[in-house]
Amino acid sequence: MNPIGVFGGTFDPIHYGHLRTAYEMLQALKFEEVRFVPCGKPPHRIDPFADSKTRLAMVNAATQGQRGFVVDDRELYREGPSYSVDTLKTLRMDFPLRSLALIIGMDAFIGLPKWHQWREILELAHVVVAHRPGWRAPDIGPLGELLENRGTHRVDDLHRSKSGHIYIHDVTQLEISSTDIRDLVKTSRTPRFLMPDAVCNIIDESGCYDSD
Repeated sequence: MNPIGVFGGTFDPIHYGHLRTAYEMLQALKFEEVRFVPCGKPPHRIDPFADSKTRLAMVNAATQGQRGFVVDDRELYREGPSYSVDTLKTLRMDFPLRSLALIIGMDAFIGLPKWHQWREILELAHVVVAHRPGWRAPDIGPLGELLENRGTHRVDDLHRSKSGHIYIHDVTQLEISSTDIRDLVKTSRTPRFLMPDAVCNIIDESGCYDSD
């Protein structure tokens, strides 16, 4: 069986930047599926603006009908901070024989040493870094050492072992951010064409990003 991609985030809201990255990973790295895992309580940032129910509805609406996209709501029902290592531990219990690949951006990868039990992540999964122009992978320090020891340029390595490799993959750069989308909505402008229409409709109906 091919690897399972694990794509976490607040998705506050989800947009085409998220979806395109996930789709390119699904195809290029030959994943069996990409699991979208909406974050319950982010450990290193403020709480999401939209509530869990609304964000889950938006992710479901955005991914509906796309083969290989799966929505996984396990973090939304877990108490305490949504640490990636805890999510991967539960996924490893569900899929003990499968290769898992945690998908993160280069900005998140650079901050990886600040993550909870970050070294344990590579014992549970591979790390696939979505690389965009303007970012450079570190070549010194703990991450430089990690890339030297764990880095690979071979997609097959993600298939042959269940965990332990770091793979950097170039993805299409779409200059879309959830923050900018929320700001558009607060000023009564529409985010259409930045996300699927179904997500726009949920934002309109819920009023989750309306200005106070």
